Amino acid sequence: MISLANLERQQILKRSFWALVILRGFLNAVIPLMDKTEARYAEIARIMAETQNWIVLQIDYGIPFWAKPPLSSWASALSISLFDASAFFVRLPYLIVCSFIGWWIGQFNNDKGLHYLPGIILLTLPEFFLHAGVVSTDVFLTLSTTIVMLAFWKSMQLGASKKWGYFFFAGLGLGLLAKGPIIGVLTLPPIVVWCLTQNNVLKALKTAPWLLGSLLMTAIALPWYILTEKASPGFIDYFIVGEHFNRYFNSEWVGDKYGFPKQQPYGIVWVFLFAFCLPWSIFLIQSLRKKIRTIRHHPRGLFLLFWMLWTPLFFSTSTSLIHPYILPVTIPVALWISHFWNENKKRTLYLGIGISIPVILFVVYLSGFAKPLLENNTDKYLIENSGALPIYALQKKTYSSQFYSQGKIKIVDTLGLKKMIDSNTQFKIIIDHRTLENISSEIKNRLNKKIEHKKRGIYVLKE
Repeated sequence: MISLANLERQQILKRSFWALVILRGFLNAVIPLMDKTEARYAEIARIMAETQNWIVLQIDYGIPFWAKPPLSSWASALSISLFDASAFFVRLPYLIVCSFIGWWIGQFNNDKGLHYLPGIILLTLPEFFLHAGVVSTDVFLTLSTTIVMLAFWKSMQLGASKKWGYFFFAGLGLGLLAKGPIIGVLTLPPIVVWCLTQNNVLKALKTAPWLLGSLLMTAIALPWYILTEKASPGFIDYFIVGEHFNRYFNSEWVGDKYGFPKQQPYGIVWVFLFAFCLPWSIFLIQSLRKKIRTIRHHPRGLFLLFWMLWTPLFFSTSTSLIHPYILPVTIPVALWISHFWNENKKRTLYLGIGISIPVILFVVYLSGFAKPLLENNTDKYLIENSGALPIYALQKKTYSSQFYSQGKIKIVDTLGLKKMIDSNTQFKIIIDHRTLENISSEIKNRLNKKIEHKKRGIYVLKE
């Protein structure tokens, strides 16, 4: 029987979990889409919903986006189609997926009274809390890796249902649609190493439904790859070779059509892991120090350890990476901490500090301190305060200006701007402050600034 104290504890954890979800949802609604990455993926989804082209992703009308598969774009585009093209609904699928992961991994907690604890830990990890409200491919990759790893674990248990073997292959298929072959790179090596250390290789080989499972994985992912290559030749070469090899191992890769080479120090991924998982990374290090000598006799702990360590090890030699690459690691981190929860005497302190982080972010937003940071990294407010005139951008446009203008913003060069001025046709134009410094006084004197932020301003023709 479950004691009254345990029931009360379950209710407190349950309410805390959903309170964190609601808090994140509020921030999703009030924070505008940020340039460059988030607004870029939001605009890709918006164009998909508008054009109803669900095969070839487009970074602008008629311009294919080959860098990523479609799963996250499908989710955001579907949400836009069902509701509207607001920041909240573009981000809604990511909040739903992160909430599901937080709830679902509680099913794998040994202490059923702590069902919501792993989810609370997840939502108080800065990296995970951030991505519960960010339009990106990493959330769906994390969902896929979680399905693969936990389905494998369940399939290896005594008397396990055969369905877990199919979930394993379904997770691989979803991963191929979420971010590509990297799903196999991030999941299969730790599984193989764990099987070798536990003498479970033969059991794993016999348990897996290789034929039907492989067919399931192929049926999920392959049709989109074939249809996209047919509709947009060159996609396979760019995506498989470029995005999966050159991006990670060649910081000077000049084939990147959509970003820029990242120059990071070797091993920076470990810094990301520590910093973006605070305060729980300290809890984790303390726990690892205590368990390191005995962990080889603990199959579950060893499985989580290999799962945690493999991704940062894999990216240790890469100089072209960003902090979202550690997002899939947050799942085994949360499961490890919750599994060894009762062995840490300061667990209540860590929980209090962890929960305080989202609350502090909420208070900072309400206080207005974050307003300049938000306004300076999006063109939402420039677009919304510019009236109903035709809108242009001088020389280049941002993804947020594309999204919030519903794709109506057009790029014009200096000569084109002068012609519009000479024709006395009313318009509005976004100009970067640095670009403004280099245009002639003749053009400047004909423009009237309506509103600006730190990077750009919006101008209209003087009457």
